[in-house]
Amino acid sequence: METTTAAPVGTTTSRDRVRQVTVLVGAVVAIVGAAIGAGAFGGQPIAEAAGGALSATATPIAPDTPAFSIWSVIYTALAVFAVVQALPRQGSDPRLRAVSWWVLASMLLNAVWIAVVQAGSVGGSVLVILALLVVLATVYVRLVRLAHTGTATSAVTDVTVGLYLGWVSVATIANITAFLAVAGVGELGLGATTWSVVVLAAAATLSVAYAVFGRRRPTLVVPVGLAMSWGLTWIGIGRTEGPVVDQTVAASAFVAAAVALVSPIATTLTARRR
Repeated sequence: METTTAAPVGTTTSRDRVRQVTVLVGAVVAIVGAAIGAGAFGGQPIAEAAGGALSATATPIAPDTPAFSIWSVIYTALAVFAVVQALPRQGSDPRLRAVSWWVLASMLLNAVWIAVVQAGSVGGSVLVILALLVVLATVYVRLVRLAHTGTATSAVTDVTVGLYLGWVSVATIANITAFLAVAGVGELGLGATTWSVVVLAAAATLSVAYAVFGRRRPTLVVPVGLAMSWGLTWIGIGRTEGPVVDQTVAASAFVAAAVALVSPIATTLTARRR
């Protein structure tokens, strides 16, 4: 049975200090590197890299351009997390001990993903983003299973990882779809619209799975739903206007977005009643 009581905090060790400093420095390097690679300081934007394979109009599952503004929120949250975990009193925090290295790995993988896309390898980007998703899912599982420690620290950690995981989950399906388009796999007999609906249904199912598993951690699972709903909503908006209009895909994306938004709220409330 899951526990929601605070976990005991032990003595900070030299290994804890090394972890704190490494994660802080690594976070700065990864975030700055990702921003430069994404074109924030005048370089080539991701939408123009790899022949535009990951642009907002490349496939029916591509989120519209405003969706990517969520990265500014995620990067800010990651920076706050890096600072909070480096505070002297947080050295022995059990949850931070369990996930900080993994969070750093996710930031580095994100920077690697940008570098791979800028190098023009859409196939390589799929492998990297899948690795990123696995790392974030691992952090998610650990945070669900570990009791909260300090209220503020746990909230920062949960919200950061939740938003990050939610967005990367949507980005992964968009990335894989882009790779299949570039690889010329075709529509596999079902057609682009039908396959898009299938993929969106899978995304909605994944959001429900996250919600059920994390139902006792609202500070974690609700941000996952918010980020997934954000990305799915912009897929829907992107299919209602512009060069890739598909009303069926748009409607499916909006339904999936609603499922992603409501599921964590419903499962959390149900868990509390029990």
